[in-house]
Amino acid sequence: QVQLVESGGGLVQAGDSLRLSCAASGLTFRSVHMGWFRQAPGKEREFVASIRWDVVTYYGGSVKGRFNIWRDNAKSTVYLQMNNLRPEDTAVYYCAAGSSGTNWEQYAYWGQGTQVTVSS
Repeated sequence: QVQLVESGGGLVQAGDSLRLSCAASGLTFRSVHMGWFRQAPGKEREFVASIRWDVVTYYGGSVKGRFNIWRDNAKSTVYLQMNNLRPEDTAVYYCAAGSSGTNWEQYAYWGQGTQVTVSS
């Protein structure tokens, strides 16, 4: 059974940083593409970043240059470093597995989400 467990969310001020983690189990992590999405109230799920098994990375336009995704295969964990956070980054952040694409429907597995709130 595949499980993705996110952690690291919280309440921060604009300009602060946060690091999200997603621990995976039940899959061959080193062979799987991983991604992060977010969803704010009343909005569609938005692509944030993804990382392929070969460490090629992709970023959504609104986070490029501020966020960084990487993976630790030894720990079966993918990370999302979020710098210079803005109020518009406020959302529930989800970890996903199975694709490196920008469309959430391409991903087979999802975590439960972690709330990130950025105050102005």
